[in-house]
Amino acid sequence: MSISLDFHGKVALVTGAASGMGLATAQAFAAAGAAVVMADFREETVQSEAQKVVAEGCKAIAIRCDVSDDTQVEQMVNRTVSEFGRLDAAFNNAGVMARIAPTADSTREEWDRVIGINLRGVWSCMKYELRQMEKQGSGAIVNNASVGALTGNPGIGSYIASKHGVVGLTRTAALEYIKKGIYVNAVNPGLIDTQIARDVVNGDERAYSEIAKHVPIGRAGRPEEIASAVLWLCSPGASYVVGQAITVDGGMTVL
Repeated sequence: MSISLDFHGKVALVTGAASGMGLATAQAFAAAGAAVVMADFREETVQSEAQKVVAEGCKAIAIRCDVSDDTQVEQMVNRTVSEFGRLDAAFNNAGVMARIAPTADSTREEWDRVIGINLRGVWSCMKYELRQMEKQGSGAIVNNASVGALTGNPGIGSYIASKHGVVGLTRTAALEYIKKGIYVNAVNPGLIDTQIARDVVNGDERAYSEIAKHVPIGRAGRPEEIASAVLWLCSPGASYVVGQAITVDGGMTVL
């Protein structure tokens, strides 16, 4: 069996692709030969990033998509197929951090916002991705969960709940679709050098640096390190990996 990260002739879809882990993964897919659909609700930013990918000689298009809107998600997948003919790999990465508040002080509006994007958004993306992959008889989906899916964290209950839900949904879909040639897995990133990580500490760089120092590896992770895990999970090298949530955290959860 060839263990290859060669995606020539393949089509990949990445949500939350305007920055951070999503952008790094879209760039990695493109560099590996895939035609890439970069989706994000920040239309100007994702268009700009897609143009950079194209300028490097790769195939990419940008689509504005709010993953909490089922209609936009359906249109995103339909546009992917109409543009490139198929869908081979998807990284459902779009997500938001909860505004910090104890459970009793949190609001229904905030709960709906976080769950709507982080959990229902993943479900909606999977729904339309799976329909297309089922027609093809093949495909791979990776959902972005979090080390927060493995534990609790005071003040961000809706975020933690959403990520636990993503892992449960991943495992269920994996069992439903593996015999149809579709692989569904997740990644659990630890502290990664992205804006959403800084949002946890309200942008306090000193607090962020202190947290990074206490990661066993001695630093925050790089978005490219998550991209590597995602591409592997979508490759032939992961052909016996089904319904797993792969933790990529520099040793945080080993402590």
